[in-house]
Amino acid sequence: MPRRRPGLRAGLALLLLVLGLAAAAALDLSPAGLAPKEGGLRLLGEFLAHAWAPALDYEATPPEGAPPILAKTLEAARRTIVFAAAGMSLALVIGLVLGYFSCAAWWSDDLAGGRCGTTRRLRRLVGPALWTTARTLVVVLRSVHELLWAVLFLAALGLNSATAVLAIALPYGGTLAKVFGELVDEAPRDASNALRQMGARGAQTFLLGLVPRALPDMCAYAFYRFECAIRSSAVLGFFGFETLGFAIKQSFENLHYGEVWLYLWTLFALVAAVELWSSRVRRRFVA
Repeated sequence: MPRRRPGLRAGLALLLLVLGLAAAAALDLSPAGLAPKEGGLRLLGEFLAHAWAPALDYEATPPEGAPPILAKTLEAARRTIVFAAAGMSLALVIGLVLGYFSCAAWWSDDLAGGRCGTTRRLRRLVGPALWTTARTLVVVLRSVHELLWAVLFLAALGLNSATAVLAIALPYGGTLAKVFGELVDEAPRDASNALRQMGARGAQTFLLGLVPRALPDMCAYAFYRFECAIRSSAVLGFFGFETLGFAIKQSFENLHYGEVWLYLWTLFALVAAVELWSSRVRRRFVA
């Protein structure tokens, strides 16, 4: 067993503490900043009081022809799911393609190498350039938050569905590619070794020996990112997309806290439903 090094851990903890204090000083943080402003506690209490009594009807006279609030909520939830599903579908394509090219096992691990000498030489020639390009794209995509992507695409494309889908797909695709590639690289090599000894080709070794061992974790992480995509889709409503976030923004601006909590509980229910779904799928993979 490796020897424990309490001195190193204590030093790292002390370093983190010093960095935290330095950051607090640079940001001019103080306990006084946590004190509620005048009327703040009253507003907070009023908001929380509606948590267990969400509105089942509009708190003000709605415009003529407005649908019932429950119908509006279900439509906003539907659009939230549609944006999230469309964004994740494109993100999965990006993640699988970039994850494949940025996977170290495919380019440098002998388990995935071809038996033909020409193929091996070609891979050694183009492999580093393709791997570097893929890794660079992964870093670029995941470095920009979906909200910033939304701002950029709003300026370029305007307020349309493609803007919301791309804002979710690009950063999520970069994150999926990074995680997928690492999961494949860290997958056990027993099955791939056995296939290689049996004479399997490089692609067969990679696709049948490495990827299936990482597939349960890849699936679980994809479901987790779908949960995140639902939240991101809702947040994009603050930019004008008619998701649950848009309904929350409108109600909050009018201080209709009961309506806000109706939309919030609907969002909680969506995330919980996806979590229940993903847990069942994960159990099937593990079994």
